[in-house]
Amino acid sequence: MSTYSRSRSALSRPVLALISLALIGGAHAAPKKVDGYSSLGVVKGKAGGSMTLALGDSPQSLFYYGVIDNNLGLISQQLFDGLVEFNFNTYKIEPALAESWTISPDGKTYTFKLRQGVKWSDGQAFNADDVVFSYKNIIMNPEARAGDAGNFKLDGKDITIKKVDANTVQFGLPRAAPAFLLQQRYFIMPQHKLAKFSQDGGAKAADINNAWPTNVAPAEVVGTGPFKLAGYTAGQKVSLVKNPNYWKVDASGTPLPYLNALDFLIIRDPQAQVAQFLAGNLDQLNISGAQFPDLKSKEVAGAPFKVIRSTALFGSPPFLAYNFDAKDAGLSKLFGDARFRRAMQSAVDRERIIDTVYNGLASLPGHGVAPVNTQWYTNTKAQLGKFDLAAAGKALDALGVKDTNGDGVRNVPGGKNLEFDLTYGTDSSVYPAMATILQSDFKKLGVKVNLKGVLSSKLLSTGLSGDYEAILAAFGDQPDPELRKPIWQPGGSLYFWHRSTQPATDGAAPNLAKMAGWEKEIYNIFNEAATTTVASKRKALYTRWQLLFAQNLPVTPIAKPENIGAISNKYGNYIYNLGVIPGYNPVPLIYQK
Repeated sequence: MSTYSRSRSALSRPVLALISLALIGGAHAAPKKVDGYSSLGVVKGKAGGSMTLALGDSPQSLFYYGVIDNNLGLISQQLFDGLVEFNFNTYKIEPALAESWTISPDGKTYTFKLRQGVKWSDGQAFNADDVVFSYKNIIMNPEARAGDAGNFKLDGKDITIKKVDANTVQFGLPRAAPAFLLQQRYFIMPQHKLAKFSQDGGAKAADINNAWPTNVAPAEVVGTGPFKLAGYTAGQKVSLVKNPNYWKVDASGTPLPYLNALDFLIIRDPQAQVAQFLAGNLDQLNISGAQFPDLKSKEVAGAPFKVIRSTALFGSPPFLAYNFDAKDAGLSKLFGDARFRRAMQSAVDRERIIDTVYNGLASLPGHGVAPVNTQWYTNTKAQLGKFDLAAAGKALDALGVKDTNGDGVRNVPGGKNLEFDLTYGTDSSVYPAMATILQSDFKKLGVKVNLKGVLSSKLLSTGLSGDYEAILAAFGDQPDPELRKPIWQPGGSLYFWHRSTQPATDGAAPNLAKMAGWEKEIYNIFNEAATTTVASKRKALYTRWQLLFAQNLPVTPIAKPENIGAISNKYGNYIYNLGVIPGYNPVPLIYQK
């Protein structure tokens, strides 16, 4: 699973007074000057050239909000922009399509001034109508498969958006929401191309998902991003070319992006991706710790590329989740018992996984917050415990989960063997080895695990469907816990290990009756943290949540991988300090030497 989930959002600040924000030195008319990254090694590049990246699978659509698809997300990152974006150095929010904004003293009205002079890649003018259209018909549309309608209801009441004038839009919130600003990185879409698929254009709400199928004419896919679609060869390649209307320039005024073209080769197998990189057919590759030693040794021996390690803020730490609502009643009861999950945590050899699967290029994980995220992280390493099969066995014995028939497999209370399937991504560079280690150690404990492989692209849909018993999966970290609310708040749309807590219909109240006491407390914590604008209070709430997470283990975190990227020496301005942002590194600044 990935950063591209239903909650693709970010960080915020307390709102106590009227705040006028134009971070980077005041409001700028288009174009925006990209500056201040010399500490990251960014220099003036030269225009021209091309670059080839890898995609793990074919995109299911070319319309970002029509499918939940990480591969489409990586492409869309280069085609579209949001109202705000991350600063690559500080990871704070700064202006993008909105050149400035104000927040009312009560924190309930956000007014965005749009950057004037911005054009879509087909030359049409960008304005407030596009922003209102995108939010009302797509982002806030509960029928859009990858929309985010849930983020636009507060206490059951709708957030509203309206056009103030051609260059101004305004959001009205039922109450203050401190993370709202950071959530506004949603890609804005072109009204003039998508109106016919929308409710505004007379279509049904779900028809928006039919926009831009993979066989659409490239000219129909219009954005404000650094590149535009040039072609798509199914199962092989997605081709992008420079958007001549892009609204950013470098520090000296040279139009960005520097590159003329950007290609994505569709290569499913991670080892095949490495082979293509070594052959020079890929120019940049995000790799795992398992792939690091070979590539690093080749770099040291003089290969024409660099391998760069960085501590990760973003990126997706893997976890083990047990299905509280498993179809087998005995497993469901056991999996839903925190004592069982704590016992099994003692059979997870994190140090071995970090050493052998990641070659030491990972660290102990946090509980919902990356350890590098000092603003919100609470040190819960002690609660991770240690690998101790004897202690795990004693804890299972205390639960009555013993080998009662002498066949070497413990029995669920009631007599059946404690046996379950573990679903994992077969095409992942880390999940197969991780699954094998867990299977082996659990067997020593008397727990039989059957490995069940699926394509990594199917892990999220498998989890959401509930069609699994245990699963190895991952969700991306974000700078503010609020942005992971659909994942970690019981009843959230991505809280799939206990699906019975989710509401019967989108937007309805979650099923509190199905929640354990600790889940109800976490549910309340997220609701309270979403409303308070006092940073110290939010910190205390999120500390309590991390401690409850560590104690009750809705999922069992395994490791926090470092971000590792390999880049051909042909290119400059490769930024990879805290990892994907999310998606590939800031491609518009990369140049071919």
